[in-house]
Amino acid sequence: MPEAASATRARIGDSEFDRDTAVTRREPGVYDIDLSAGWTIISAVNGGYLLAVLGRALADALPHPDPFTISAHYLTASQPGPAVIRTDVVRTGRTLSTGQASLFQYDEQGAEVERIRVLASYGDLDSLPDDVRTAAKPPVFPPMDQCFGPDDGPAPVEGSSAITERLMLKLDPSTLGWALGAPSGKGEMRSWFGLADGRDADPLSLLLAVDALPPTAFEIGIKGWVPTVELTVHVRCRPAPGPLRVSITTRNLAGGFLEEDAEVWDSADRLVAQSRQLARAKLA
Repeated sequence: MPEAASATRARIGDSEFDRDTAVTRREPGVYDIDLSAGWTIISAVNGGYLLAVLGRALADALPHPDPFTISAHYLTASQPGPAVIRTDVVRTGRTLSTGQASLFQYDEQGAEVERIRVLASYGDLDSLPDDVRTAAKPPVFPPMDQCFGPDDGPAPVEGSSAITERLMLKLDPSTLGWALGAPSGKGEMRSWFGLADGRDADPLSLLLAVDALPPTAFEIGIKGWVPTVELTVHVRCRPAPGPLRVSITTRNLAGGFLEEDAEVWDSADRLVAQSRQLARAKLA
């Protein structure tokens, strides 16, 4: 049973997410991991989970602890099972260090296949100044008890949805037209977000949060898998304890590709992460 069934709140460092993103250093710059099947959708490993795995490896390889910006190109779909991560330190400075990492798996002939490649800059979020000047406002949607999760309706896609058992998702009803067969056409998705075992958010889990909601393509009237081509995440500050609010919008679908712009807000009404991804939409 997943830890969603546990009555005890998990702690940062001691949760299913932490164990499933843990990497083992084989030698400097080389890490092993067994990608968990618990973070799959339609049998493919979720891109946000993969980004957190690579983010954890880079946190070990670089002298700074927290991802400030991380950009990933998804080259081929990752599958549950063994993988190896190779990291390179590009530059280290007083406040920022930059590194790159790639995750590899093996094909049927035993040859390495690169699945994802990232470039990231790391720093120390606790060292940032408190001065905030922003025009951004937290998303407004109903309280959690007036929103709906995966258990309240049909599965969003056919096939495995193991990842939903490990998440606390409560979606804004105004972005759920697709689940009732009446998508709004607006390209919006909003949800309360957390880990099902109660673990509070940290910078690494923010890398998961930006890619864990149903695709905005569903509200545009597109069905099926929407694979990520490229994803860039900016982590702005360490999140306060409590559930997050995630708002994602798409303004343009053209040539079979769409963008998703995400904002993640914490319980203290702070913008803690932003992202943009390019994804491929399967057009009928």
